[in-house]
Amino acid sequence: MSRIAYVNGQYLPHESAGIHIEDRGFQFSDGVYEVCEVRAGRLIDARLHLDRLDRSLRELRIAPPMARGALLVVLNETVRRNRVREGLVYLQVTRGIARRDHGFPAEGTPASVIVTARALNPTANEAKAAKGVKVISVPDNRWDRVDIKTVGLLPNVLAKQQAREAGAFEAWFIDADGHVTEGASTNAWILTADGALVTRPAETGILRGITRTVLMEVAAAEGLKVEERPFTIAEALRAREAFVTSASSVVLPVIAIDGQPIGNGHPGLVALKLRSRFHDFAEAGV
Repeated sequence: MSRIAYVNGQYLPHESAGIHIEDRGFQFSDGVYEVCEVRAGRLIDARLHLDRLDRSLRELRIAPPMARGALLVVLNETVRRNRVREGLVYLQVTRGIARRDHGFPAEGTPASVIVTARALNPTANEAKAAKGVKVISVPDNRWDRVDIKTVGLLPNVLAKQQAREAGAFEAWFIDADGHVTEGASTNAWILTADGALVTRPAETGILRGITRTVLMEVAAAEGLKVEERPFTIAEALRAREAFVTSASSVVLPVIAIDGQPIGNGHPGLVALKLRSRFHDFAEAGV
């Protein structure tokens, strides 16, 4: 079965779907996006993802393209038409189509909405978690407003490619003060020797990950103390465990940073426990 994409009011074959050459998402990366997990055919934490979408749109002064209820219908219908049971749905909203000009287009220019969905192999994801992943560190060269989930991801793309070429899964960005901010496509966590979970505060220096937000509830239920503060690579290398979180991977234990093992060099038990309990706390759609 061929894949289906939603583009500005139409469900189209994926291979022939496209956007206008003067769409501002293409011309200027003038848009935002969300990625939502699909589990058993249901959207996971859609409410939180759409809350974050609303914030991103406000920060960029892009008018919402449609009511939330209508947008949920489009997301679910795209998942249904692609017969995705376990996977991801991607939503992109740009400032729309207009003559190329750095300034905003005329008021009333409709936003563009693109939705795609694809299946993931849950067995492969579980195997990756059981094995653990490696990360490298790279200088953080992104703009200051990475709290807005924009489609402008070139530094992230380059960092992710650098990680792959080094045989790693992820790259952790390091700020000017030597602290870890976040991964190229994940939030970063460590478990200290005294059993505290540490992750960067969700300020303008990182994206407030939805999986990160829900995991705070999981940690509280497990009786774990969470410290929202910066940490360095040196502290991470002394930690008992490290892991990353995202909608696509949930929780993945980190077993090495820059070629040096974390803990005993195997996936941490706390990370695996948090992974196993995550969906007990996540919101599943109808």
